[in-house]
Amino acid sequence: GFEIIYIYRGVVKKYRPDFLIRLKSGKILVLETKGQDNEQNQTKRRFLDEWVNAVNAHGGFGKWCWDVSKDPGDIKDVLGRHAETMNA
Repeated sequence: GFEIIYIYRGVVKKYRPDFLIRLKSGKILVLETKGQDNEQNQTKRRFLDEWVNAVNAHGGFGKWCWDVSKDPGDIKDVLGRHAETMNA
């Protein structure tokens, strides 16, 4: 499956994002759902941001973006925000 490699407190780790969503525009949204935030989740997001920037700079794997939903009620807004902006 799809995994992001990251380093947390000197240890190489990997995680699988909660959702990979292909939007109608063709852009792929990596969506994390988190009720609470902590240092390890912040580290994961820094590595995810770096990965998304690198894959978009490469240009051969489509357009990618990422976001975090901290409340199930905001999923629709998150999806709408990324569906509307091709450069997000």
